[in-house]
Parts: sequence; C-alpha cells; structure tokens
Amino acid sequence: MKTRKLTSLVRGFQRLFQGDRKGCGRVAVLGGGSWATALAKVIVDKTHHIGWYMRRQENIDQIIATGHNPSYLTQVLFNPDEIYFTSDINKIIREFDTLIFVTPSPYFKQHMQKVTESLKDKFIVAATKGIVPEEKMVMSDYFHSHYGIPREQIACLIGPSHAEEVAMNRLTYLTVGCADEAAAKNFAKKIAGGNIIIDTSTDIQGIEYASVLKNIYAIGGGMCHGLKMGDNFLAVFVANAAAEMTEILSLLSPLEQRDINSSVYLGDLLVTAFSNFSRNKIFGTMIGKGYSIKAAQAEMEMIAEGYYGAKCMKEILDEYEGYEFPIVDAVYKILYEGAQPKRTLRALTSLLK
Repeated sequence: MKTRKLTSLVRGFQRLFQGDRKGCGRVAVLGGGSWATALAKVIVDKTHHIGWYMRRQENIDQIIATGHNPSYLTQVLFNPDEIYFTSDINKIIREFDTLIFVTPSPYFKQHMQKVTESLKDKFIVAATKGIVPEEKMVMSDYFHSHYGIPREQIACLIGPSHAEEVAMNRLTYLTVGCADEAAAKNFAKKIAGGNIIIDTSTDIQGIEYASVLKNIYAIGGGMCHGLKMGDNFLAVFVANAAAEMTEILSLLSPLEQRDINSSVYLGDLLVTAFSNFSRNKIFGTMIGKGYSIKAAQAEMEMIAEGYYGAKCMKEILDEYEGYEFPIVDAVYKILYEGAQPKRTLRALTSLLK
C-alpha cells in the first residue's frame, strides 16, 4: 500500500472519529501474535477502521499482499484497505487514541524503549496476561508509574479466551477492567457484539493478577497431565488453585466484594488449565513428560507467559512474610530450581483438600 494511500486513510479516520475521544476514539492494536491478530479481526469487523503496529515490516507486507497474517492464525482474512499498518511504534501512538498493547510480557520493555511519543492523553488497554519483568508490576501499574498515565485512562482486556476460538467466531466472554467504569463501557462498545460478550469491572489489578496466576496454575496442571496423575487429581489441583488465587488476590489487591466465580477469574483459570489450545498447559505437559525447560521452550511456537509469571509472582509474594502459597511455590521450584516434577507434585498432594 502506497504512502499516499496510507496518509489518506489515516486522515479519513481522523474525520470519521473527530470528537470521539470520550468514546475511545481511533483504536490501534500493538503486537503481531495470535491474540493481537484475533483482536484486530474482532475490532476491524465491527468498526472497519483500525491501526495495527507490528515490529516486522515483512509481516505487514504479507498481510497487505495476501490478507492473512503469515505467522499466526493464518486462516483469518483481513481487508487491508481497512487497516493502517506501520512498523513504527511512535507513528501508531501519534495517530491513534486507544492503544491496545498485546506484546508478550517478556518483550514488553524492549518494545517500549522505542517510544518517544507521549502516552498521557491516550487510552491504554493492556491485553497481555503477564507481569513486566524485573519491575514486579502488572501492566496497569507499570503504565501509571513509568508513564504518568492516570488510572482512569488505563484498562485491561482479559477473560477466558483463546485466540484460536475467537478467530473461529466462537462465543467468547471478555471483561474490560478500568478504574473509570464509564471509560470501560465506552471501550467495550468497540469490541462487543456478535459472539463477543463484554462485561466491565473496576477491579483492574485483581483481574490482572488473576490472569498471571491462572497461567502459573495451568503449567502446574499441565505437569500433572504429563505425569498421568489423572483427571480426578487435576480437578482437585485446580480447585485448590482457585482457593490459593482467592487468598493471593485478597493480599495483593484487597477488595470488599470480589466474586472469584466470575468468568474473568475462575473461568479464565479453567479454560487455561483444561483447554488443548492453552500454551501454558502444553508447556507444563511437556515438563511433566520429562522435557527440559529449554527443550520445551524450543519446541513451542508461542510463549508460555506462565513461565515468566511464576518468577515474577514468587518475587512479589516473598515480600509478604507469614504466608504460604504451596502451588505457586511448587511450580516455581520445578521451573527455576530444578526440582523434580513428580516428586514435587507428589509432596504437594498432602497439602491439598
């Protein structure tokens, strides 16, 4: 697509959405993976206008030429004329109002080091289920702390949702978390409809921590599967994981009323622990079968966020003396201290109910 055509397209977006900043304005996706691709498809099908930042220009060129992401969800078809593509992160920040960050947490800071444009007047949506490495912060805290973005302009988009099923147009429930409920509802309008059902919540930190924990627990559940410990035990493991999650959320993000049985908490845990689309479950299964960490990572085509989340969460929880979280500890010991999966999980069985 020629530069002149891209410029014309952006100007058209600006005219179309002028004055719409209260409703989140022009929306852009930042990331080129499977979840970014699924979200881009959902939004562009509804609005017919979206910005899309990808680090690799060759992937952009392929989508423009073929209508498909060459690396992820290759069956999903796009109309390139409805998308403003760029491999310049500052250009996408400058031209769009709502920025959906879908970069995996291990690479998040690397991408953000390129940012020179101000984010303070943007509406930020974190769709990454992870903690910023070395910062021990969930995404909303990081954007607020490092970029001075008001809490009311930061949201997260989380729920029991595998990109593959979203791409297949299967019924999916998502939650937009934001301190400003009106802002959450405005953004929800950009993606709700059809088979996408949206709820809103002001428990943004609780939702983010839950999304990190469920990945860790799914790795543990995958290890149980790989060790052939059986579905009976896996059910007990996940039930205890939900109880441990409740305790951790009460510690890290106290809230008088939080329904852990909601889809954004328990539902996300269940789908990540049991679904064959779950990369964290797959990673854990490989470890349970005897793969080394490096071998499992090398064989997987996508990142298992829970591997990085386990280290970050362990460091955060170690700051709270007098508390014990045996499932997080067990997964951490296997992943980072060389503990034997079978022996470690067998020892854990006596602590579960």
